[in-house]
Amino acid sequence: MKHVSILVPRGHTSLSNIEGTHQVLSEVNNFQEYRGEDPVFNIQLVGLEKDTSQRNGTYTVNPDVLITDIAKTDLIIIPALHGDQKIGMEHNRELIPWIIEQYRGGAEIAAFCIGSFFLASTGLMSGKRCATHWRFANEFRQMFPDVDLVDNKIITEEDGIYTSGGAYSYLNLLLYMIEKYTDRDTAIFISKAFMIDIDRHSQSPFIIFQGQKTHEDEAVKNAQEFIEKNFQDRITVDQLASAFAMGRRSLERRFKKATSNTVSEYIQRVKIEAAKKSFETSRKNINEVMYDVGYADVKAFRTIFRKVTGLSPMEYRNKYNKEAVAV
Repeated sequence: MKHVSILVPRGHTSLSNIEGTHQVLSEVNNFQEYRGEDPVFNIQLVGLEKDTSQRNGTYTVNPDVLITDIAKTDLIIIPALHGDQKIGMEHNRELIPWIIEQYRGGAEIAAFCIGSFFLASTGLMSGKRCATHWRFANEFRQMFPDVDLVDNKIITEEDGIYTSGGAYSYLNLLLYMIEKYTDRDTAIFISKAFMIDIDRHSQSPFIIFQGQKTHEDEAVKNAQEFIEKNFQDRITVDQLASAFAMGRRSLERRFKKATSNTVSEYIQRVKIEAAKKSFETSRKNINEVMYDVGYADVKAFRTIFRKVTGLSPMEYRNKYNKEAVAV
């Protein structure tokens, strides 16, 4: 039986991550028993103290055991920690040596949503691929530049460490691990029992591109604002460099450092975000939207749109614009 330690950190923790994981894995055990097989998971809530206060005292969670009671575990679940990530790390720093020790002893680790921040603070993610909620991708990159953040992914797995994308995509990671630890039939049963969309791998359709402006490079911010105000035009890197009195190489270097995007990538993301909003709110056809955001080549527009969103323009419109579909 695989021992699962669902962490109960101090602070503003995702209670849905804690209870949802416990419920899903418990149902796996029930399904195994129904099939006449042994249960797979020994599930425990593990914390730093009994009566762990959550959300400024609104809730209290009582862990089954404390980390000092666990000599060895097989899987550590790190739920999302909301609020100021640095404060959350500080309040739960006593968990870090235990997590590292257990990992080195053979335990696997799964971090849900922005629980990836706390996982990254252990140093175990250095050089590894990691997912997190798309809204916090810029903040994550600034805090952990040595981690390979793939903000379009729902699931990553590397060297026994798993991460999931935003919010309830942790359920997709649970299905992925259930299939790995048991079999496909069990994963399918759980997906149907909890109505989870199995084999979903991308959070791209849900991403809202908001631009990365938390940096201090004012020249780059000015270039970003120019792009966002003139996205319907054809904008080149040379044009921007000339407009803001910078050499092309200097602009490219500073832009990439400040935003984690090249200039060309940023221009594309702004154009596609405008196209997405148009598909969501208007009855315009694909060609009309394409021209509105400054593209003239239908094939190029479709290719870039799918690359950014994971969907074709038609699929995106049908997903988010009921009025357009009705027409």
